[in-house]
Amino acid sequence: MSKKYVPRLQERYEKEILPAMAKAFGRDNRHSLPKLEKIVINMGVGSAIQEKKHLEVAVEAMADITGQKPIITNSRKAIAGFKLRENMPIGCKVTLRKQRMYEFLDRLISIALPRVRDFRGLNPDGFDGRGNYSLGLAEQLVFPELNPDKYTRPQGMNITIVTTARSNDEAREMLRLFGMPFRAASGTAGAA
Repeated sequence: MSKKYVPRLQERYEKEILPAMAKAFGRDNRHSLPKLEKIVINMGVGSAIQEKKHLEVAVEAMADITGQKPIITNSRKAIAGFKLRENMPIGCKVTLRKQRMYEFLDRLISIALPRVRDFRGLNPDGFDGRGNYSLGLAEQLVFPELNPDKYTRPQGMNITIVTTARSNDEAREMLRLFGMPFRAASGTAGAA
């Protein structure tokens, strides 16, 4: 029987990152150390109000990026100024867990982020106070899975990395050990 497949980043987490965090935080119990819980990728497609095809293309692109079928998200309330009615489809999202989560994070860190134009590092302050990190990408074509001839309309996405960390500092240290390219904290707030 063949050996079960383990993503490269998951193996690194268990062999290198856990011992490094145990030493840094002064804890022996590996279950008290932070770990990744899930990654949620969300695309808001506001132009889907006028052009339904835009949402279909976004769903297809997200399926290509994540390897998982996205769910359609609907508007919660009507806003007349945007010609938006309640329960209109206006976006899509995917929740990744286990192996797919590690595979996506690996591709994000090693392939997609270096392809972002004028990239100077991620904002180290993008945490929510509970150890969860959010970042936004303005362009979906940084993922090499997407064919630029097929996806001509620029579409951004929000990526939220949910962790079990007790604080932002613990989560920041764990993501830094994973290889997240955080900007050096400079004291002045800059654009991401």
